[in-house]
Amino acid sequence: MPDIPVIRIGHLKITDHLILGITADKIASGVETFTHCTLEPVLMHGWNQVADALSDGSLEGAFVLAPTAMDLFKSGVPVKLLLFTHRSGSILVKNKAAGIRRMQDFKGKIVLIPYQLSVHHMLFHKLLAEMGLKPGTTNDPRADVFLEVMAPSMMPEAIQYDDEGEIGGFIVAEPIGTQAIMQGCGEKVCLSKDLWPGHPCCVFVARTDIIDAYPDAIREITASFVQSGFFADKNPEKAAIVGADFLGQDVDIIRAVLSEPSDRITTGSLFPVISDLVVIQDYMIHDMNIMTSSIDMDAFVDSRFARSAGAL
Repeated sequence: MPDIPVIRIGHLKITDHLILGITADKIASGVETFTHCTLEPVLMHGWNQVADALSDGSLEGAFVLAPTAMDLFKSGVPVKLLLFTHRSGSILVKNKAAGIRRMQDFKGKIVLIPYQLSVHHMLFHKLLAEMGLKPGTTNDPRADVFLEVMAPSMMPEAIQYDDEGEIGGFIVAEPIGTQAIMQGCGEKVCLSKDLWPGHPCCVFVARTDIIDAYPDAIREITASFVQSGFFADKNPEKAAIVGADFLGQDVDIIRAVLSEPSDRITTGSLFPVISDLVVIQDYMIHDMNIMTSSIDMDAFVDSRFARSAGAL
């Protein structure tokens, strides 16, 4: 009997990771059968947990923030980026209690971000810089806006119970922002696609030992993810139903994220474009100073499986 590995893939409850849920649903419903592996989605509760699990090998792969994946690779964790998992899909939300009417009103406020090494942090940093505002921590006397890292799932509750309006808002992957808006405690400032149209954010990475040992399994998984991406773009209503179950959210919230507007998040163009990753890396090195040096993108990105899967 051939060795059939269990491939554990870490994820969060965000629409950036919807294609994993669609693939899992196809397998569970018998629409699709994997012959080279058993796929096991593993729910994680924050980005530190995902990074740690990739580092110690308790996950074979994960859907993870692109800059975090770069940092793991740079630090010697044996991972390769195989596929983008979506484009766009995040939102900047203001706390209704904070009295934010324009971007300058974020001055003196706390804004929540999901992780330091995230495209969310980059986009908000760029937005503030354009307004002449400096982000930093509460310990930085030069900072105008104070950034705090918080797990995405905790953000709506954080502003819901912030009666004093100390938290100006948050920038995060959907459906967290739409959840806060529908709960009545948040209001949309802008969508991430308005700051960088079609930007990448989360990526699918796998450990190199798994890729080398089980290439057919990785090919099978990647091909399914690409097809799940095509499906979600073409069938937002059906994808919303699957996504609501996978993400533990109300279907109306997921439907809004997938269709209002239709390019709020897209999953039909998942080929890992190195030039997009270089944009992120260069900004984080030269403008944010949170990366110290660049990585070899050609060594980091393995596009073989995306190419064979017909990823666009």
